[in-house]
Amino acid sequence: MIKGKTLTPLLLAGIFILMLGLSFAAVPLYDLFCRVTGFGGTTQVSKQAPKIVLDKVVSVRFDTNVNNLDWNFKAKSNVIDVKVGQVNRIEFEVENLGNETTHGVASFNVSPASFGKYYSKLGCFCFEKQELKAGEKATYVMTFYLDPDLVNDPTTKNLQDVTMSYTFFSTDYYKQS
Repeated sequence: MIKGKTLTPLLLAGIFILMLGLSFAAVPLYDLFCRVTGFGGTTQVSKQAPKIVLDKVVSVRFDTNVNNLDWNFKAKSNVIDVKVGQVNRIEFEVENLGNETTHGVASFNVSPASFGKYYSKLGCFCFEKQELKAGEKATYVMTFYLDPDLVNDPTTKNLQDVTMSYTFFSTDYYKQS
């Protein structure tokens, strides 16, 4: 029989191991939660387009920014009107204005955040390391659609416009810390 003085340290050690395991699981579980629910404007990644296109039109605005890079970054169209369920393609122009080769990674968010789970990307340059030589120009493409289920959600069914905001960060930025 285990006595109280022996049980307490065993119980505390068990709680410690459980908490340690949960701390390692927190990041992948949070990432999974965001991808499934669209929490915080997390968009979806899709392998195929929907089979239905609705008459509902939503204006998608593209906001582009650069952080710690001597790059010019802009969408070829600042706003496009898209039919819900229709596959769309948007091009972004990027130019290295500096005198040396630099590397960047683009991240994004969608606003309003409740719309994230209905914004599905079929292809994107996001989160991939991009290299531009001095003076080099490139065109990056994102292919996306708006999930038809958005019309069934009371928080998104009346939305007329959304904003996708992209920021290119220097990959060297993360090495500075």
